[in-house]
Amino acid sequence: MVKKLKIKFKIIEYFNFISYTNNDYQYQKCIMKNKDKIIILTGGSRGIGHATSKKFWDDGWTVITFSRSEVAPKCPWSNNTQLHFQVDLENQISLDKTLLDLHKVLEGRPVKALINNAAVSPKNSNNNRLSFTDTDLSLWRQVFNVNFFAPIIISQSIINNLKLAKGVIINVTSIASDNVHQFAGPAYATSKAALKSLTREMASDLANEGIRVNAIAPGEIETSMITPDSKKMLTEKIPMKRFGTPDEVAGVIHSMCSDTFSYVNGTEIQINGGQTV
Repeated sequence: MVKKLKIKFKIIEYFNFISYTNNDYQYQKCIMKNKDKIIILTGGSRGIGHATSKKFWDDGWTVITFSRSEVAPKCPWSNNTQLHFQVDLENQISLDKTLLDLHKVLEGRPVKALINNAAVSPKNSNNNRLSFTDTDLSLWRQVFNVNFFAPIIISQSIINNLKLAKGVIINVTSIASDNVHQFAGPAYATSKAALKSLTREMASDLANEGIRVNAIAPGEIETSMITPDSKKMLTEKIPMKRFGTPDEVAGVIHSMCSDTFSYVNGTEIQINGGQTV
């Protein structure tokens, strides 16, 4: 006897966003405004990811985002429909399911850009940096699953789509990749250092396929995670005496995905106001 499965969908509409959610994944109906310019971005719900999504939308791209949360209820886009997958990048089963759903949406189409932006940085109960001795192995695994292994899994999954477009992969590393940071612990720092090294290897291996791979290393950027005390403390260390904005980082990412950067490959661009000079 075959049982009929009833899937309850929740419909969320913010401006022109239409989101269909069941217990396993979130899938948004997408009207692809430009099938030749598709970008996939992880960590697209806030901060740098959110600003980058908007930047590419404004330039007419079809944007597909991955994040742990649903689409923000006050989304700034008013004339487009975004395709968003709610996924836990730490959980490979969740990620594998989402990638299957992604390919159903892509239907073999070329992907022009992949931005591996999502990251986690664990803190202690006082929201301070976790030291080497305070970071247990489970946390190391969690951080590396999101910050390092998820970019590998996603990149490998859509490699054929990137080949078709002679696309671009941008890995978001960090100022903490090369310097001990007072608010970023060793698990976060080493995962970003590994991603920086991976960028070089990917750039070398994929160049013959027409795929460019670069990285950006943001420094201190204005986001909701910054406290007034930490901002004051860190601003003094920046030659420009201010934090960067998510829009400034998004602008660099957008340029790196254009023909202006067509001969740039295997490079990490520092976005830190001269903090590492």
